[in-house]
Amino acid sequence: MERNGGDSLAQGVYDAIREALRNGEYKAGDRLREEEVAKRLNVSRTPVREAFRRLQTRRLIESSAGRGLIVRSLEVGDVMELYAMREIIEGAAARLAAEHASETEIENMRDLNEALQECYDDTPEMARLNRHIHETIYRAARNRYLNFALEELQDAIGLLGSTTFSVRERPEQAALEHAAIIDAIAARKADEAEKLARAHIRGALRARLRILQRTGGDGAPRPASLPSAGSR
Repeated sequence: MERNGGDSLAQGVYDAIREALRNGEYKAGDRLREEEVAKRLNVSRTPVREAFRRLQTRRLIESSAGRGLIVRSLEVGDVMELYAMREIIEGAAARLAAEHASETEIENMRDLNEALQECYDDTPEMARLNRHIHETIYRAARNRYLNFALEELQDAIGLLGSTTFSVRERPEQAALEHAAIIDAIAARKADEAEKLARAHIRGALRARLRILQRTGGDGAPRPASLPSAGSR
């Protein structure tokens, strides 16, 4: 993993843990131990300690009394704030993609969405394809600063755990929403692409709130009421 000394090694460890969080290998409440991560990545504990420090600064992991460092759990208020920002940024990405996407990128979006529609019985695969669809739109936006903001959001989304595709009707709805967004991008209708992308994220939020209403984040029934599913 080491490329240019200790700093590069610590960066590699940091990136590996972030990817594990995004992929659900570490879930909210999971304890992170320096020695276990060091062994898994075949590094010393020093770069792991530095990576943990950075992850704490970004509030992806936190200290827990008696348990050491754990993956942070998001409260309902955090989820609402996260999706509010996601709606704005994903809308901007779709708008810019309508202005800059190549025909090849548009065809790739269509192919990925068609593949998603062929695996409604495979939730993890749908989630993987969904990420690729959105990543293709991000790249087509041709804006590095937007990409930086989206990277931050993706890390936070990784803390949510289960995909919204676990909500029964969400996969089919999401595929239809993707198709409409892609059509708007292909037609170079920037306003429409942004409008549809923002609506798509509001749909994802409604599905997320349904998941949270069923569970307290750990599979337990949630007694408290949540904000309206129509809230942003």
